[in-house]
Amino acid sequence: MLSRIDLSVSFGGLRLNNPVMVASGTFGYGEEFSSFFDLKELGAIVTKTITLKPRLGNPLPRTCETPSGMLNSIGLENPGINVFLEKKLPFLGKLGVPVIVSVASEGDPDEFAMLGEILQKVLQVSAVELNISCPNVKHKTDSGKLISQDPKATYLAIKSVRGVFKRPLITKLSPNVSDISEIALAAEEAGSDAVSLINTLTGMSIDIKTRKPKIAKVVAGLSGPAIRPVAVRMVWEVFQKVKIPIIGMGGIMDTQDALEFILAGASAVSVGTANFINPSAAAEIIRGIEAYLRENKILVMKQLIGALKI
Repeated sequence: MLSRIDLSVSFGGLRLNNPVMVASGTFGYGEEFSSFFDLKELGAIVTKTITLKPRLGNPLPRTCETPSGMLNSIGLENPGINVFLEKKLPFLGKLGVPVIVSVASEGDPDEFAMLGEILQKVLQVSAVELNISCPNVKHKTDSGKLISQDPKATYLAIKSVRGVFKRPLITKLSPNVSDISEIALAAEEAGSDAVSLINTLTGMSIDIKTRKPKIAKVVAGLSGPAIRPVAVRMVWEVFQKVKIPIIGMGGIMDTQDALEFILAGASAVSVGTANFINPSAAAEIIRGIEAYLRENKILVMKQLIGALKI
């Protein structure tokens, strides 16, 4: 009989019981999904992105369905860091699951360091994910690019947070670049403990009856199965260039999708858009990965990471 399967993975000193997380912005603050499955099953929970001050987000309409995916331009609507710590974090902190807080700036990159300094004092926070790649807000560099589209700006943003936040630091990268490996290397050099990729691809959709964009802000972020081949390719490219762990995401709907990312080099995966369609998707994927390892007589999760045969 095969011994117990070890699904655990680690990065930056943070240990996850299994490699399946839920992606920021698709799982709220956890409570909404607690009636569907035991949240303690998750490897980690990544919160909806938090900013220093409350944000109302972008005007409606801000979501629409597309072939094999969806467009969203939520604009990081959130109650701000103070309300999050007071009203949202207590529930998450009692679960016994690593809580990774996603943070973003509203224009001033210094806000990342301010948020990092605040969260360093909060023991329930296991790690921070720097969302420097959301295409639906204005946190851009002087050149008009997102921080994650500029290696130097990426380096400086991470370095500023690394100086004040001593726990694991993850950086979420944008696919809307010519070479994502270049940005990943800058993140690694600046002290990021891991990189998560990919955020949404920019896209748009038009209502041919009204001849108007289906999204009020015109351009939005594309997610779902439509972007998965791009995401898997980018994980594979980055895996060959950096030494820090990769968290893969982008259109993961089931176990097979998750395994593609892991074989390409991801140490962990994040389930996003699938949560809107099947609220129990992440739990099902955890069980599916364990079954795959057992079937293939693999005892340790780490043996599967980057095991792609070329």
